[in-house]
Amino acid sequence: VLAEMPTFTLVFTPDGTFEPARLVVPAGRFKLVLVNQSREAVEFESLPLRTEKVLGPGVTSFVVLSLSTPGEYPFFDDFHPQVKGTLVVVPKP
Repeated sequence: VLAEMPTFTLVFTPDGTFEPARLVVPAGRFKLVLVNQSREAVEFESLPLRTEKVLGPGVTSFVVLSLSTPGEYPFFDDFHPQVKGTLVVVPKP
C-alpha cells in the first residue's frame, strides 16, 4: 500500500539542480516524489534504475522503486544532461 511505503522527495530547483543531489534511502520498496519547481520541463532518468519520468513546469509526480541491492544509482535530467544526482541505497537497519 502506497500510504505505508517510505516516501522521499527529490526537487528540481529553479536554478537547475537536484535537491538533494545525493538522496540516501533504505533498501526495499519506496516512493520517490518528484517536484519540478523550475519553469522548464524536466525528465528524471536513471539508466541503472531503468526509470524515467517527464514533468512539466511546476508539476509534482512520483515513481515507485524497489531496490534490494545497496549501492549508488546515478540519475540525471535528460533534458539538461549536465544536471546529475545520485540515489544512495543503504542496507535496512
